[in-house]
Amino acid sequence: MFSKTPPSILGKRPNEEPSKERPRKNLFGGVKVESDALLANKIFWFRILLPNGTTLELKMTELRSHMPIEEFIAAVKREYFNTVPRTGSGQPETRINWTYADLHFTDADGNKMRTEVKFRDLLPNKRHILALNDGSAEPEAYEDMWDLTPDTDLLKELPDEYTFETALADLIDNSLQAVWSNDSNHKGEKRLISVDLCKNRISIFDTGPGMDGVNEKIVKWGKMGSSMHREEREQAIGGEPPYLMPFFGMFGYGGPVATMFLGRHAVVSSKTKTCNKVFTLHLERDALISPSRTENRWKTKGGMRDPLDDEMSKSRHGSFTKVEILGPKRSTLDVKKLQCKLKDIYFPYIQCDEMSGKTSRPIEFRVNGIDLTEIIEGGEVAITNMHSCNGPEFTLQLHFSYSDDASSPSCQRKNGFLDANAWLRCVYFPIIKGEESITRIITKLEADGFEIRESFENYSRVSVRRLGRLLPDTRWTWLPFMEPKAKKGEKAQNLKRCRYRVKCFIETDSGFNPTPTKTDLAHHHPYTNALKNFGSGTPVNGKELQIEILRDGKKLTLTTLEKQYSDWISEMHDLYDDEIESGLDQPTILISPENKKLGISSDVIRVHKEIQRKRTCWKAGQRMKILKGACAGFHKNNVFATLEYIILEGLPGDACGEARLICRPLGLPEAKGCRLSDNGNNVLDIGESLSLSISVIDSEKCIAVSDIEWNSQLEKHRQKLPSGIDLLSLEECQELEIGGGFPTNIIKAGNAFPQKIVAVVRPKAFDSASSTKRLDQKFIVRENFEMILEVNFRVEESARSGHIYSVRIKPSSHKGLQGLYIFLLSSKIEKFQKAGYYTFLFSLADVKDVHFQKAVQVQALAEIGSWRLVNHNQNSQCTIRVGCRTPSISIACYDRYNNRLPFTSTPRPTIKLIKGSHVLAQVRHMKVTADKSVMTIKNIVVECHDLDKIRPKYEAYLKISSVDKALSVNCPCQVLPGSPKIITTLPPKLRKQLLPGQIIEKLVLEVFDEYGNHVGKDENILLRVDGFSFLDGSSAVRNVVTDCNKMVDARGYVDLSDVLKVSKGYGKDVSLSVISKDKVIFKMEFQTERRELRTDSKIFKYCEAGSELENILFEIVDADGVVDENINDNEKHGQIHTLILKSDSMDMDNFVRYSFSRGRSTVRSIHLPQREGIFTLTAFHSHYPDLKVDIEVHVQNDRGENLELADHEDYMDPEIFPKASFRNALPLPRTPVLDVPDIEPVNVSPQGLKENILHSDYSSCLKNPKPEHQNAQNENSGDRSNFAGNSLICLKELEDDLTNCGLTIGNHESDLKMLKQKQSTLQKHISDLQALVIELDALSTFGKECIEQKIESRGDSASAFLCKLRKLALEDRPKGVLGVVALLGSVQTIELSRMLAQYLGEDQMLAIVCENYAAAESFDTRFSSKFGQSSSGRYLTLCLEDTRTNGNELESDSQNLDSLQEPTLPNGCSTPHGFLGYAVRLVNMEAVHSHGTRKNDISTRQTLLCCLFGELQVYENKQCMKMARACIRDGAISLDGGIMKRNGLISFGNWEQVTPDVIFPVVNKMPVSLTRLKASKCMVERESELAEVTREIDEKNTLYKIDMEIFQRSRNRYNLYLSQM
Repeated sequence: MFSKTPPSILGKRPNEEPSKERPRKNLFGGVKVESDALLANKIFWFRILLPNGTTLELKMTELRSHMPIEEFIAAVKREYFNTVPRTGSGQPETRINWTYADLHFTDADGNKMRTEVKFRDLLPNKRHILALNDGSAEPEAYEDMWDLTPDTDLLKELPDEYTFETALADLIDNSLQAVWSNDSNHKGEKRLISVDLCKNRISIFDTGPGMDGVNEKIVKWGKMGSSMHREEREQAIGGEPPYLMPFFGMFGYGGPVATMFLGRHAVVSSKTKTCNKVFTLHLERDALISPSRTENRWKTKGGMRDPLDDEMSKSRHGSFTKVEILGPKRSTLDVKKLQCKLKDIYFPYIQCDEMSGKTSRPIEFRVNGIDLTEIIEGGEVAITNMHSCNGPEFTLQLHFSYSDDASSPSCQRKNGFLDANAWLRCVYFPIIKGEESITRIITKLEADGFEIRESFENYSRVSVRRLGRLLPDTRWTWLPFMEPKAKKGEKAQNLKRCRYRVKCFIETDSGFNPTPTKTDLAHHHPYTNALKNFGSGTPVNGKELQIEILRDGKKLTLTTLEKQYSDWISEMHDLYDDEIESGLDQPTILISPENKKLGISSDVIRVHKEIQRKRTCWKAGQRMKILKGACAGFHKNNVFATLEYIILEGLPGDACGEARLICRPLGLPEAKGCRLSDNGNNVLDIGESLSLSISVIDSEKCIAVSDIEWNSQLEKHRQKLPSGIDLLSLEECQELEIGGGFPTNIIKAGNAFPQKIVAVVRPKAFDSASSTKRLDQKFIVRENFEMILEVNFRVEESARSGHIYSVRIKPSSHKGLQGLYIFLLSSKIEKFQKAGYYTFLFSLADVKDVHFQKAVQVQALAEIGSWRLVNHNQNSQCTIRVGCRTPSISIACYDRYNNRLPFTSTPRPTIKLIKGSHVLAQVRHMKVTADKSVMTIKNIVVECHDLDKIRPKYEAYLKISSVDKALSVNCPCQVLPGSPKIITTLPPKLRKQLLPGQIIEKLVLEVFDEYGNHVGKDENILLRVDGFSFLDGSSAVRNVVTDCNKMVDARGYVDLSDVLKVSKGYGKDVSLSVISKDKVIFKMEFQTERRELRTDSKIFKYCEAGSELENILFEIVDADGVVDENINDNEKHGQIHTLILKSDSMDMDNFVRYSFSRGRSTVRSIHLPQREGIFTLTAFHSHYPDLKVDIEVHVQNDRGENLELADHEDYMDPEIFPKASFRNALPLPRTPVLDVPDIEPVNVSPQGLKENILHSDYSSCLKNPKPEHQNAQNENSGDRSNFAGNSLICLKELEDDLTNCGLTIGNHESDLKMLKQKQSTLQKHISDLQALVIELDALSTFGKECIEQKIESRGDSASAFLCKLRKLALEDRPKGVLGVVALLGSVQTIELSRMLAQYLGEDQMLAIVCENYAAAESFDTRFSSKFGQSSSGRYLTLCLEDTRTNGNELESDSQNLDSLQEPTLPNGCSTPHGFLGYAVRLVNMEAVHSHGTRKNDISTRQTLLCCLFGELQVYENKQCMKMARACIRDGAISLDGGIMKRNGLISFGNWEQVTPDVIFPVVNKMPVSLTRLKASKCMVERESELAEVTREIDEKNTLYKIDMEIFQRSRNRYNLYLSQM
């Protein structure tokens, strides 16, 4: 059967199919054929089946399409005779009749070749099987037909342990994988697996697609390591639970190894639909393991035959595979048990409960003709399902994966770690009528003959399937999140017990690896460990492994999972657990029991006194023993107790959940046990009894006890009862080698506290007189009572005690003696320091009336240790004011442990005021008294003049010392200065003469107490002023004087600078006083300077009635008669100096004020009354009325007679006083019409008008008027004088008129200037908006729709054709064609779009982008069929599957290529100036094209843009691009027309002159239409505003012209009037 192989090829597999070279493709997907010489590489392989039962391998290289049959037979014959001598096997027994007349070949389909071999019908580089027919009978098998030589390394992985069921399951796995590929919806294709077992044969038949010999699939079945389904494993990852995707094959040796394990000889027969023959493969175990074999070549027999009728009847669609094991090693089989096991393994494929709730039959599975779906009760799975509660299940979906660094496709395939999924289904198995469902399952399996070595406690509660196939060896007890938690409380214990009733069924996909036998998960695989430890909270295999937890599609954390799992168990317990049905007596019904110690959550309970459990009757009053470990609280010792009551949940007839036993422990009195009251309101008080779960009976942890054992335990209990507490003496502690003991009753302060105090509890049998037996264990209670030591202290024997220390300890053992309570007190209380009474109280925590008390008196030392202040906090300060008496200070005497001692005599202390090491003062005034315990110091007066050294806080200490300075005490204090006593001024010398209204610029009061200390901050002083006012508004006027309270600042100053203002007039006394405690302690006096008002003009004593006094000059002079030129009327600077005239002789306007200038004020005219009499006039200062002068004039009707001067008798010279005459004023003549010369244009602004008026001839005319009609004026000098007075009045009116006109014109000019500025601003804004609208209109022409229309206008081009196809329905569009390059992206500026289009060129802008080469060919075919030869030239196609990213291997990112770093200049630290970015980032891809469809997951943006642009850089202008040449690799462009390509080609043209027709669409962030709408609306509004402003300018111009004419007329009149004066 097995032929030998030459040693030269030992361990090597033949190269059956030579590698094929893949044709290379260009950038745009076109196939490039090098030459026709490729046809010479066609090789045809033949396996010739010879009539003598041998096989022959033939290799032929043929260029012809056919070969005559005679030539082909000759080649076979020649190869045959060359091969037989080389193999060394000798001549075959049967010879071949090469001369047979009808010598021909038959292929696998039964076709006969008699004339020629047609190579054109055969596929090259494939093996074809031909049978040579020489007229003899066809052999049953052919020697060395199949080569099954495996890889030598694979032999190391063969499974070590193999069982009959495992081997049979491996063969069934192959069949299951085969039939799964059949179409279940196709009526003709049937999914059938039939297993037949008999004594001498085992057959596995399936209706899968079969295997033929053409592609040698049947060889892969028999060759180890050639799994046909290994590559399909990734397809079985994910999907819907229970992951029915039977791609089990991983190792490739299941078939051959399983057949050789089951029997000595196996025959594999297989047929496909397309082949009429059945190919057979023979395996013989003895030949494989024969020791005579010296070469590692495994060749086996094979053959071809016709299918049998039985085979075709089972598979009507014509394909099948049958594996027959002849002579099986195991002849006796329990078929029934095997059927159950196979159903357990493949249960979901036989009977699947889908997620939707339906039940389906994916596979028809028969064993010895029996459909496994008919086996209802057999097998662990079926039995387990029958005993579940059929309630809601707790399901979880787990997803296992590695982090991004380790889960990339390349890394996964390299490490073998793919993603994995697991579906966890937790099922609750309730307790029914007091018996656990899991116990029933175990009992049933044992009864059916299954070997179950598990109990309820260690039952495997985790079952795992992989791809629906059971892994029988994966029997885990728990998953960590399922384990019962060790928590306290009845509810926690109940939940812990219910967790034992859950089993978890796990369904996994192919992401989990099995063991080679496929009976367990790979033990060391990370996913296996992660699943097995799921819920433990500890990371598995590093941080890179991730587990995602889902329940009902929502993510969970472990904490949330624990809570939901516990809630689900509680719900299942409440719904389905039936602990016990009822008791044997009539129950007492209790509603809403209040006692939480019962451990019952139900609102209704039944109280029984008798029940039946485990075939045993349990009654109230029965004595029983609860073994240690039975439940919570019973971990150390057995507990003897008396059964009192049995509690059941719910009403009679309800499905009972929880049942509890109420027990009273041994030694507990009945009064403290459980009591049931029946006084109408049934109440159950559990007292100090115990509540136990009834499961202690089921677990046999609770047993009944006899009276003898009970009485024995009762006597032991009595002996252990405590009666008192005793302390061990110092000698007894020394005997036990324990350092400790209790002190005597009276000790001095400072003695050490006992290091250890040892106490024991004495039983009742202890006799205190038996001193020799004090350390006998029999007289020391060893029970685990807690003892409490409480230490209290009181100062006096009759005072109340204060708590010092308490501790609670448990007994310990020392030198074999148990029950010792050793209190370690030295670490808590070191010494007896405080004098008083210490009480030690010992008691037991849980036992009443057992206590012991011991007292110790501690006395103070006789030696004085220190002085201390009494009733004074050391951290607080007392307040002392210098010169005043302080409060009393009390001092006590203490020893060195702070115990107070009495004073034996009255000390003489010294007191010093200190700050640090500096002594501030010595206290000399004090009074000292002392009694037995306290020294009191009274009437302390501190006198200090150095307080400025400790300000501003004034903190110091009063150091009180004994005469020998051995004892002292410091009293913290705050020493404050005294009240104000001394005032000094800064500056020391002040000017005594002041002016009215003068503000004192610099004045600071420095305030001291009587000891020369600056007074403290915020000290209040009272200022009283006379003739001053306070500018800060803080004063109050009282009678004549003004008072003001001021605060002293931190320096001891009161700053009055710029605060005081002189309020009195000239020649007055003013003063400033400081008052403290109603006494004036400081006063400053001043005096205002003297001034006098006088007139400097000569006034006639007698004047004519109705005349005027003119140009009267008033002056203010000082005491020396010198005019005070500092007096000026300047209201802006607060200086108001005006003159008021008042007369009692006639009415005068009191509101008229005459300003002072440089101490003088001139009154132009004063009208005298028309009647005779004495005219009195008073002129006085408006602000200082004391400055006044009186004028008296006698008014007469007589003209010019008896004229006398008021002050002088000399005659007034008319040349000196031309206006001193007092004649009646003549009427002003009418203004004659004069020829006025042309007036030059004047500045009509107020300032210009004023200057024009001042510079005109008007002023000279006022000084020396020269009217033209001098003859009329010279006739009468009196008329001339009257004319001059009236002329001044008219001239004033003309001046006012001219000034008002000028002001009006100035306002017009200001308004016109403002309006014209606004007009200019609006015109510029409208111009900008018009430019924006034009630009937006231009942008709309470069939108995507416009570019698409330009492309469509190109007629029969490929790009235009594609644009039209994209408008069709989705199903009519070309598949895999993404679009035209120009339409797949957009930019934000027209400059960038034009430059990118110039860089690429029109051919690449119109290139067609396809996903792969097939899509490109499909589009080309469609395009050619549409246009044929009429299409406009060639076009480019860009296939994404053949492109590569740039040299930097950028990582995929949908829109952001973050791995591209900005270019840096050779200095390595700066980016080139003007760099705008990379072109791949500046082109925005549409969202629909942002994700590629290729397997390597490179996005369309990276693939397409990097192919087009690479690392193309974009700069602002050519100059910036030139400066950055050193860091440009893939080229660059500038927005002003520069292009620099990788090959060194540089273009510096102007892009505005060369504009491409097809560019990238320009898209702004805001839609163009919306922006243009806003701009148009804004432009209309601005145009409306401009029209309104223009209208206002026209109106202002009109008014300006009118007022200008009025101004010209007024000026002409003014100049004319001046010329006539």
